[in-house]
Amino acid sequence: MLPAKAPDNPSDTPQFSLPEDRRALRTQLLTQRAALADRAGADRRIAEALAELLERLAVHCVGFYWPIQQEFDARAVVARWLGGLPGRRAALPVVIAPATPLDFHLWTPDTPMRAGRYGIPVPDGTEAVMPDALIIPCVGFSADKFRLGYGGGFYDRTLAAQSPRPVAIGIGYEACRVPLRAAPHDLPMEWIVTEAGTIA
Repeated sequence: MLPAKAPDNPSDTPQFSLPEDRRALRTQLLTQRAALADRAGADRRIAEALAELLERLAVHCVGFYWPIQQEFDARAVVARWLGGLPGRRAALPVVIAPATPLDFHLWTPDTPMRAGRYGIPVPDGTEAVMPDALIIPCVGFSADKFRLGYGGGFYDRTLAAQSPRPVAIGIGYEACRVPLRAAPHDLPMEWIVTEAGTIA
């Protein structure tokens, strides 16, 4: 799959205002994501691009996310990646407390799950690990690979706390590509994957 590029006509991309309070922009983008046309086709293309990227990267432990609020579901892609070579591992995030980095615990498709903080499923009793790549959901993202999340700051804190920093792979939809104004604490992704391909 070819890398994504910006549309030739800027009017092809929805333009959003940049309010001082990001909550309005976040609400707008979540509504946009929920109303996507051809969601199945977009998800299929994201899955293809993400699988291709994971095979290219020299990583051994991938942290990803349990999908909520119409996010792309990466579980099938990660499960196939796990089965590709021996020694690969995957992990899901566990929120320990607000305003702290995430912990990651080993996951396979057979891992027992329990309800974590905010009701999001987390692995039940598996080992904590430090991934060398993180697949991170984006409510919105910019062409220079800054992301807008849900506002908790968990992924920014996690990336800032880990040394060496994991490869950060944002997952989003082209309809949610916006001209974000980065905040001082924001950290860019190394990659963004959308239904149009990968942005490096």
